[in-house]
Amino acid sequence: MSGWLWIGLGFIFFMTSLGAAMVFLFGRDGKGPSQSIFLGFAAGVMIAASVWGLLAPAIEEAEAQGWPGWIPAAGGFILGVLFLYGLDKLIPHLHPSSNVVEGIPSMARRTTLLVWAVTLHNIPEGMAVGLSFALAAQHPEIPGLYASALALALGIGIQNFPEGAAISIPLKHEGMSPFRSFLLGAFSGIVEPVFGVAAAFLAALIAPQMPWLLAFAAGAMMYVVVEELIPEANLGSHSNAGTMGVMAGFVLMMILDIALG
Repeated sequence: MSGWLWIGLGFIFFMTSLGAAMVFLFGRDGKGPSQSIFLGFAAGVMIAASVWGLLAPAIEEAEAQGWPGWIPAAGGFILGVLFLYGLDKLIPHLHPSSNVVEGIPSMARRTTLLVWAVTLHNIPEGMAVGLSFALAAQHPEIPGLYASALALALGIGIQNFPEGAAISIPLKHEGMSPFRSFLLGAFSGIVEPVFGVAAAFLAALIAPQMPWLLAFAAGAMMYVVVEELIPEANLGSHSNAGTMGVMAGFVLMMILDIALG
């Protein structure tokens, strides 16, 4: 596999870990307008990444293969949504803003369920980066694809920083030690390189299905955005902060993709 793939996946995992390290600098309170901004920012980045970094290349790749672009784009997108929906219903997890355990019944501790919530939603981010670099490797004659993949990794890595803090600080709020909160916050991001490598390997095996795979990752990411990030960013009295965070994240990811792509 390309060395660029490892660099991209390593970067997004590093940024999650760096964000989790913020537990050593901040107190136990992980709520307020800053939390809404961070969650909204992550949502905005993922929306833009889904559109420009995944769906647009999926349509272009499908048309290059002689397919109507909308077929794999829509089909893969729907499959990605259903995939995350299924995981959401199966894997027991808990969000910091809620006391209701989602997924199948579980006797796991609250802290474990909090980690599973973030871990679950990091899956499509790793897939997106892995598939972007896999697409670039399949078309070495188009150097701009590597730049686009790097832009996607950069954008997701930037939004992983507040995501890492968003899990480690609530864990500290639950009474866990700062060091253990950091370790679990960093661990929540390990699925990104795992699923990134798995997605890239799958894409190498079934290269003609790349448009479907790209759209699949886009659908999975959009499910996370609509189901979790935007609602949590607009909780309480800080909804305007969350909304502006979405806009800022969207614009930043759009600029990165256009400027570097």
